[in-house]
Formats: sequence, structure tokens, C-alpha cells
Amino acid sequence: MTVKARSLQDLQPLRKALAEAAEREAQRQRERQEAARRARAERMLFQDAVGPVQALRGMHERRWHVPEPPEPQPVQRELDEERVLRESLSDEFDVGTLLDVDDQLSFRRTGIGTDVTRRLRAGHWSIQRQLDLHGLRTDEAREALGEFIRLAHRTGLRCVRVVHGKGLGSPGKTPVLKSRVQRWLVQKKEVLAFVQARPAEGGAGALVVLLQPGRRRFAQG
Repeated sequence: MTVKARSLQDLQPLRKALAEAAEREAQRQRERQEAARRARAERMLFQDAVGPVQALRGMHERRWHVPEPPEPQPVQRELDEERVLRESLSDEFDVGTLLDVDDQLSFRRTGIGTDVTRRLRAGHWSIQRQLDLHGLRTDEAREALGEFIRLAHRTGLRCVRVVHGKGLGSPGKTPVLKSRVQRWLVQKKEVLAFVQARPAEGGAGALVVLLQPGRRRFAQG
């Protein structure tokens, strides 16, 4: 910009403006230098703190071993063992303290009314599956019953029949499995109630069992 002064007095404002401009430029220069110094200090912080470093000898000969993967967990085996423990039914369980005192020794879980066993005995629920334990040893019968009840409940069945026999072919004609089946059923949380079957459904040689509602609901009879 060109300024034409007519006298020295006219130059005073110009001189002042030039001085202020020079001061502002000097201030900007100082700020730039300070910013550069701080940036360098931040970049060199680690190096200044640690000091000179030297690479370890033989680094190029080092072998970095890949860690071996952990052995696979036997998840299925553990699940199977856990299931076996859940299915572990005791022969020493005192079922007598839980059975209704009547001529047929029916069972109903705490909170289940007598109307449930009455309707179960009357055939209110249709029998949807049956398990026949004839000819099985005690251990085989226990395992088969536990698996049957578990699968029946899982598939949504509500009413099943368990045939334990009348013991006519046993020594002394004593129903060996009858009392054991009662003990085992009482220990299964899926079982709400059971009664002796009606004569046409096996009578004293079978039990009709009502299960907790499972994943699917089937129509009642």
C-alpha cells in the first residue's frame, strides 16, 4: 500500500501502525517457536527419559515359539456325567412319608391338590407314552426310568404309564420293582403325581404318572 505524506506529522500514525504490525509478527514468531519446541519435547519424551538404547545381541537368531493350543475340553463327556448324576436315584429314599395313605398309595407333590390324583385315577389325562420295565435288572430299570421321564418331559408329554409288573414271576411272587419305581418317581422333579393304574391299564402292575408342563403342550383327554 502506498501512503503519500504531506508532512512529518502525517507519518506518525503510519509509524505507529508499522511498529504494531512488527510487534504482532514478532509475537507470532515466538508462538511458532514455542509450539515447535513443545512438539519436539513430546516426540523426544521417551527417548530423553530412557536415554541411548542398544539392540540385544543375537536378536536376528531368536526363535519366537507359537504357544501350543490348550487341549480340547471334553464338554460332551462332562455333560453326560452331569446328566448321570442328575439321574442318580436312590433306593434308600423313604417314599412312605410322601405317599397318600390310601389303598392304592398315590403320590402328589407339595402344593398339588387331591383333585389332581382323583382326576388322574379317573383317566382325565390321556396316556401318551408307556415304559415297560419287565425283565430289566434294578440298575437297568432305574436308568431306563430316569431317561424316559426326562425325555417325556422335554418333549412336552403330560401323562405317561410305567409298567413295573406284579411280581408274579419273581421269587416269592413279590413285586420287586414296584416299591423302587415309586421311590425313583418321587425323586424326579418332573413328576407332579402318580396313581396306581386302573384295572384295564395294568392295575397293581403299573403306575399312571402326571408330569410338569414341558416345552410343548399336548391336548388332554
